[in-house]
Amino acid sequence: MPLDKVKSIINDIKNGNTKPIYFLMGEEPYYIDGISKYIEENVLSEEEKGFNQMVLYGRDVTVEDIISNAKRYPMMAEKQVVIVKEAQDLSRTIENLLSYAENPQPTTILVLCYKYKTLDKRKKLAKTVAKTGELFESKKLYENQVPDWIKRVLAGKGYTITPKAAQMLVEFLGNDLSKVNNELEKLQLILKPGEQITPQIIEENIGISKDFNNFELQNAIGEKDIKKAFAIIQYFSQNPKNNPLVMTVALLYSFFSKLLKYHALSNKGDAAKVLGVNPYFVKDYQTAARNYPMKKVSAIIGAIREVDMKSKGVGAANLPQGDLLKELLVKIFN
Repeated sequence: MPLDKVKSIINDIKNGNTKPIYFLMGEEPYYIDGISKYIEENVLSEEEKGFNQMVLYGRDVTVEDIISNAKRYPMMAEKQVVIVKEAQDLSRTIENLLSYAENPQPTTILVLCYKYKTLDKRKKLAKTVAKTGELFESKKLYENQVPDWIKRVLAGKGYTITPKAAQMLVEFLGNDLSKVNNELEKLQLILKPGEQITPQIIEENIGISKDFNNFELQNAIGEKDIKKAFAIIQYFSQNPKNNPLVMTVALLYSFFSKLLKYHALSNKGDAAKVLGVNPYFVKDYQTAARNYPMKKVSAIIGAIREVDMKSKGVGAANLPQGDLLKELLVKIFN
C-alpha cells in the first residue's frame, strides 16, 4: 500500500538516509505533497534554508535550469534542497534529466513533484532514477480501499472510526485523499485522542446526514424497507446539490453488481475479499441476496442503466431527479 511506502521514505529521511533525487509521480497528489512537504520542512534547519533551499515551478523553468541549480554547492550546510513543483509541465523534455540522474550531486536533494503523470518505466530515465535515487509512484486508491486508509491514518494519530462513519466519508468525498484528510483533521481539532468517530459526529461536524445519504439508501433498498427508501429520495429531490443523481446511480450500480457476484459465489466465506468490501458490510449483501434473486438483480442493473441514460437526456426530456429516482425504486421493489 502507498501509505507504507511513504512511511518508509519519511523514516529514512528522519534517520538521515536521504537520496539525491526524489522523483514523485502519479495520479494521487496527496502522497506527493506529503513527501515533498516533509522534505521542505524538515531536512534543513531554519538558518540553513535561506541559502540552501529553493522551490522552482515547472512552468517557469527548463530541465537545464533545474540541473544548473542542482549542481550548486551548499553554503555553510551539508546539503541543499531543490524542490520542483508542478514538474509535469516539463513532461516533453523531462528525459533531458537523464545525464544528471546518472551522476547526481551528492550534496543536493532534488525533489520533483510530477503530478497526474508517470515516467515510462521502460525508459532509461526511470530506471536510472530508481537506481540512484527514489522513484515513487503515487497511485489513486479505489473507493473500496479508502475506508481502510481512513482507519489506518486515524489509528496512527490515536483515533478510531466506525465502519459506517468511514463509509459515509467515502460516499460524500469519494477517493480524493486530500479532501478526506482535510475533514479528518477538522474532526481531530474537536476530539480528544482515543475517541471514536461515529456517524453522529460526522453529521454534527461535517454536515453529512447520517440518515439521508446514499449509504442509507443502499441499506434501505437491500433490506426492502420501502418507506425509508422513498423518504431518502424525497430528501434527495429537495437537496439535489448535495445529493447529485450521478453519485446515487453509481453507488446503486456498484452495489447490485457486487450483489450479482455474491449470488455467483460458491464459497460465501470469500465474499469480503471477492467483493472488495470490509467484512463488516458482508451482512448487507447477505440480506439483499435474500430479498433479490439473481434474475431480479440482473433486471435491476438494467433499470439502473436506463435511469442513468435518462438522466443524461436519452429517452427522456429533462425529468427531475426525484422523478427518475422514484421510477427506479418502483422498478426495484416491484
